[in-house]
Amino acid sequence: MKERTYAAIDIGSNAVRLLIKRTDRDCDTCDLKKELLVRVPLRLGFDVFARGEVSDRKRGDLVRLMKAYRQLMRIYDVDRMRACATSAMRDARNGQEIIREIKKETGIDIEIIPGSEEARIVYNNHIERGDDASGRYLYVDVGGGSTELNYIDNGALVASGSFNIGTVRILTGKVKPGEWDSLHRFLEEKVGHGEDLAIIGSGGNINKLYKMATVKDRDRDSFPVEELSRMYHVMAPMGVEERMRRYGLREDRADVIIPAAEIFLNIASVTGARRIIVPTIGVADGIIDGLYLADQKDKEKEKKEPKEK
Repeated sequence: MKERTYAAIDIGSNAVRLLIKRTDRDCDTCDLKKELLVRVPLRLGFDVFARGEVSDRKRGDLVRLMKAYRQLMRIYDVDRMRACATSAMRDARNGQEIIREIKKETGIDIEIIPGSEEARIVYNNHIERGDDASGRYLYVDVGGGSTELNYIDNGALVASGSFNIGTVRILTGKVKPGEWDSLHRFLEEKVGHGEDLAIIGSGGNINKLYKMATVKDRDRDSFPVEELSRMYHVMAPMGVEERMRRYGLREDRADVIIPAAEIFLNIASVTGARRIIVPTIGVADGIIDGLYLADQKDKEKEKKEPKEK
């Protein structure tokens, strides 16, 4: 089997990412190798959650960015790709109109996926890790517009949930009180409480928090919830500019990092989890894992067909 190159475009509420990965030639079970990751902070959610639609300026920026991503995918000889838009585009009144424009201008088909599909995509990330082979794990992907949860017990997916609680929604005051109630009810009924549970954190904010932590287990890519709490209480009283100056953060990270910490700490408080594993994976990785798994299934089917004849 020749090497194959996969691409994923993740149009989130805070940033738009292009991820490209490649398999090795004649390798059935090898890991996917990252070739390129581009992240552009378009911050669509600040428009959508405040005014209900994407502004003309950001709409034009998104179209231009998709044109650039199309050229990069051609340069990298991408065989298969999938483009998904999540919470902000789900809520935008002009979301479908923008999707049609991008298709016309670039040929890229973008799916505006529901929260349940986003949660399933995040779960696909587990094929890159062996940590969930035994034990209890809660995959938590915190985005700008929503938080996706996948509860795994001894390698089996038990429950998934998607909640309109995200960093940009919190900053713009657009999280409905009932969403927190729904999140807590899901955790209490589906996950339960216990210190044996480990959170697997996904998203740029938890990755940054892990890198900034002074207490961590580098061998296991994890850090204690207690350390996250300490960091939160140090940074939360600061303004955005002070966080940028003291921690070398970009502006588009310095503001959302605090609500992200709040979401993780809230989930840890309800579940009793004391450890957060940070494997530096996200929605884009899950998209590519899904494409790769589909190819593997097709290959297995091809192998069986001659025998059946």
